[in-house]
Amino acid sequence: MENLAYIREQFPILKQQVHGHPLAYLDSAATAQKPMSVIEAESHFYEQDNAGVHRGAHELAARSTLAFEQARTQVAKLVGVSSQPGQEELVVTSGATGGLNLLATAFGNASLGRGGQQAQRFALAPGDEVVVSQAEHHSVLLPFQELCARTGAQLKWFGLDSEGRIRSDTADEVITERTKFVAVTHVSNVTGAITDLEPIVRRAHEVGAMVILDACQSVPHLPVDFHQLDVDFAVWSAHKMYGPTGVGFLYGKRELLEALPPANFGGSMVELAFIDQPAQYMAPPARFEAGTQPVAQLVAAGVAADWMREVGFDRIVAHERSMTAELLQLANIEGVRILGPKSPEHRIGTVSFEVEGVHPHDVGQFIDSRGIAIRVGHHCAQPVHRHFGVFASNRASTGVYNTLDEADRLLEAVSAVRAFFKA
Repeated sequence: MENLAYIREQFPILKQQVHGHPLAYLDSAATAQKPMSVIEAESHFYEQDNAGVHRGAHELAARSTLAFEQARTQVAKLVGVSSQPGQEELVVTSGATGGLNLLATAFGNASLGRGGQQAQRFALAPGDEVVVSQAEHHSVLLPFQELCARTGAQLKWFGLDSEGRIRSDTADEVITERTKFVAVTHVSNVTGAITDLEPIVRRAHEVGAMVILDACQSVPHLPVDFHQLDVDFAVWSAHKMYGPTGVGFLYGKRELLEALPPANFGGSMVELAFIDQPAQYMAPPARFEAGTQPVAQLVAAGVAADWMREVGFDRIVAHERSMTAELLQLANIEGVRILGPKSPEHRIGTVSFEVEGVHPHDVGQFIDSRGIAIRVGHHCAQPVHRHFGVFASNRASTGVYNTLDEADRLLEAVSAVRAFFKA
């Protein structure tokens, strides 16, 4: 990629050596590294502006509130949603997991009659259905599995094809008139496969169901516009898009956020509170942002969003496509099987693989000894691993800062694994 050296120079963590080798960080699907501008933004906030937001009349409170809302706008712009006052569609959460649990809890509250008549569109009862897929991260699967257990609704799922892609072609059969919610991943964190969303969204809306999108692995790697995708809700985390940990986002269509009952309760989300009658809650997004918000982290996430837009998704996509093609050569190594699509089309540079006869943790330690960081385990997605007949795998995943040389170092290391362990 043009100016790759300049981009890498902005990531101080990449300059170190690990076990006597230059660090090759191929674990961005777990968490991406941070450019210096993001690190400095968080530090600068604490040094100059730190105060509670939307409370207090002093100068620091005013500056922190302005920074908080400006960052919301920066992130909203990245994904094509509204941040206009009174029309905000972006809720600040602790992460994608927090956003998914917020939704599942709010739907459960609606099922108990909370939120009034307008919230009944979210209520679940025996006979209703919630649809997920076998490709889901546990953060999608478990909250909705538990929601079904609490409400008596039935959990259904999309199956996967031989490459681990969600069977979107079965949407007309899987999604029925009884379906209330469909929660699916945009990009699998195991296979790297991009989900064909159009048939799922079309069918869900035909029957009046709402679509919840896990966009954790798409927002950092692809140009995403939630209005164009026409999903009803979406979640993602800042730390995977070159931002800080501790902050994430929930997108919701404005009319749905206005109807959704709150899930967490406390300060900053209530208009009027009484000792002897129900509270009156604030309009979105404040209704869903109880307590002290991750202000410094959001400010840094806003800088990360602008940084990604400055780099440009044309360059990000083109660079990661070349990285993907290189990593897929793992399939040419004897005894190595890729779990997922073998061609670079309709996928990102997240490549999971198994090495015949060698446990993934042993593979990971051997590769780490050469200064290469990858993920090992089930990647919080056990059902998709069972689909491939394994319990765990190794996963290499790219970011905008990776080089083809790093991919080749991984190929060389994996080529030596089976001989080292005498597999």
